[in-house]
Amino acid sequence: MYLNINFPTQIVSGIDCVSKSGALITKLGAKKAFIVTGKSGAKKSGALDDVTNLLVLLGMEYEIFDEISENPPLLVSHRAGRICREKSCDLIIGIGGGSALDASKAVAVFAANDIEPMDSYNPEKCKGALPIIAIPTTAGTGSEANSYAVMTLPTGEQKKTIKYPFTYPKLALVDPKYTYSLDKEYTISTALDAFAHAIESYLSPNSTLFSEQYALFAAKNIIEILKERPDTFSEEAREKLAYASCAAGAAISVTGTGFPHPMGYSLTLLDGIPHGMACAVFEGEYIALNMKTEKGKAKLNVFFSLLGTSETELSELLTSLANIKFSFTEEEIIKRVDLIKNAGNYANSPYVLSDCEKYEIYRKLFTNK
Repeated sequence: MYLNINFPTQIVSGIDCVSKSGALITKLGAKKAFIVTGKSGAKKSGALDDVTNLLVLLGMEYEIFDEISENPPLLVSHRAGRICREKSCDLIIGIGGGSALDASKAVAVFAANDIEPMDSYNPEKCKGALPIIAIPTTAGTGSEANSYAVMTLPTGEQKKTIKYPFTYPKLALVDPKYTYSLDKEYTISTALDAFAHAIESYLSPNSTLFSEQYALFAAKNIIEILKERPDTFSEEAREKLAYASCAAGAAISVTGTGFPHPMGYSLTLLDGIPHGMACAVFEGEYIALNMKTEKGKAKLNVFFSLLGTSETELSELLTSLANIKFSFTEEEIIKRVDLIKNAGNYANSPYVLSDCEKYEIYRKLFTNK
């Protein structure tokens, strides 16, 4: 099984695809790489060694920046971009989960533009980026297949996405073996994130035949695995999840995501809930509300049929896997919703939430009955 596409990122997949990609990297014409990663994931997976060994064989110099954390801060990427520029690097290689890959896109922007952190959201000041190679070590965000760099703003309580045509990676190398070392909880959370991308892309008014095909491919492969509630994941399952995640990432590159994503950001930043689980807890409400619309119901019935499930079964599965049990005060609910209520994602589904409904969903899910 492989997932090799070019649209505009060239995606190459398969075991040992990194070590076989020398000609593709050479074709980019770079002289010195700036590797963007976290402290441990790239090393533990073996991806960092594979990349540095290949660069040595290619005779390419490199620098490593390994300070990327979960929910990557914009300010850290800004600092990394400055270092990249000072070291005269002309290629960014992001290795890791969604945080590292998103950060690598922001670093590529800051390396190419001597600008202040928040200027990265201003197209008048942000004119380009260094070329990016993305190498995922998790199966969740699909960041290797889209242009989005979701960054944590300096307040630490909100996220905002950098996205430009030039922040698409030039090359994505998807090797499922880099996910073998992930534990059960992390694997489930990242799979839930990828599934959220798939269903939210599928229902988007911006969907196309291309995005729907990739969304359905992703959703079917993910649910086939998650509905078994496995304690361990075989190499075959890891492969399916890696390619499903990438396909879902490609789908949202066309459509964007729906309201479970911004609603989950507050749970992640304020309450420490992993991003995939924070999205999944809202998917039941997302499904139920979209079933109230003619277009949403028609598309979801096709979705359920293809996945061999029902509205109730799917919602219960996602809720139980998310396993989030909070009881917030009214003041805590207001704070969490106020931080995310103006996101653009709310208009990106057949059913569009009102501001009142955003608070009501939080109350329904996170207050004691």
